[in-house]
Amino acid sequence: MSTGRRIVVGITGGIAAYKAVNVVRAFVLLGDDVHVVATEAALRFVGKPTLEAISRNTVHTDLYEGVAEVRHVAIGQSADLIVIAPATANSIAKIALGLADDLLGNTILASTAPLVIAPAMHTEMWNNPATVANVQTLRERGVTVVGPGTGRLTGSDSGPGRMEEPETIVAAALAALEARTSSGSSVPPADGPVQDLAGRRVLISAGGTREPLDPVRFLGNRSSGRQGIALAQAAQARGATVTLVAAHLEVDVPEGIRVLTVSSTLDLQRAVQDAAASADLIVMAAAVADYRPAEVRADKIKKDATGERMSLDLVRNPDVLAGLVAARRPGQVIVGFAAETEPDDALRLELGRSKIQRKGADLLVLNRVGWTEGFATEGNAIEVLNGAGDIVMKASGTKLSVAHRILDSILQAHGV
Repeated sequence: MSTGRRIVVGITGGIAAYKAVNVVRAFVLLGDDVHVVATEAALRFVGKPTLEAISRNTVHTDLYEGVAEVRHVAIGQSADLIVIAPATANSIAKIALGLADDLLGNTILASTAPLVIAPAMHTEMWNNPATVANVQTLRERGVTVVGPGTGRLTGSDSGPGRMEEPETIVAAALAALEARTSSGSSVPPADGPVQDLAGRRVLISAGGTREPLDPVRFLGNRSSGRQGIALAQAAQARGATVTLVAAHLEVDVPEGIRVLTVSSTLDLQRAVQDAAASADLIVMAAAVADYRPAEVRADKIKKDATGERMSLDLVRNPDVLAGLVAARRPGQVIVGFAAETEPDDALRLELGRSKIQRKGADLLVLNRVGWTEGFATEGNAIEVLNGAGDIVMKASGTKLSVAHRILDSILQAHGV
């Protein structure tokens, strides 16, 4: 069944181009009309026949073909969504500069559709100041950047720069399209997000706390901090003065956000208690440890000394969210998070309702997590509950789009 959507998948010249075949295939299986625009370099890594067989459409590469139908702009004008996967350092630089020396560059410039890029390159190229600046420029223009992930690259190299998996790219792209469609606008707003948090002070916690066992080991969790950082970025874009209490983040924090770095749950508790005094809105997105070791060894625990089995004596950490609620000042809005592995929607909802009742927060963001969802991914799916346990909002998509939806629900319910 056709969706009626026309998707352009741009493929540039990197080894990850072979993974773009599955990006194209995923859109086709959804019922989309997919048109591939490949650079000449891309076709050195994956062949035209493969791309045409998967997309079921002719693959376009030449700027000077189809002149009579003005193809160099027609493809972009008719697109509902453009996805560049992989996006090499060179292609990102060209997009940021607005260069149009090939068919893909012309297609992008001639389109008002959402643009999604999935970077793929070696770590040194990704971290190069030129690439960092180019990516920031594109983000500021409303381009959705998916990844890159961290893992094995070409040769023996490993690190940040690996193209995200096709299903992650497709999910983020569809979320970007949904966000544009729901806004009712065909183009991004020229002046950026509405400044509905201007003059407000927002405190956000992000990441995962670690409880040391000894100087080498710790008890921790898999939170990367992406959702908390996205909330901080969204709040800043909407005019807020943002303080981020950060526990072991795996991604960078945008400039202009005050960062308080912490490690353990007790560290986080002290930091948020101090910062909460001046905050209008508190969003506790960090994954905090419920327990910590009763004793932290001064030296490394030796396995020869512990034998085949080792037992840990754990003590309960303080309830940071409940403590903030108990000490809050009048008018302060406090939002908690609940990450649950329960697959049954109804049972997971009951867990969320029980938690907000115990904690006393104004709102609770409930999201499902597991081995492959929630933690360390670009996307998220959440429900927001009010104090009565009612669902006031559901959202899914990139963590930045979800962050804006969370802020929307907070403003709608409490105004801050």
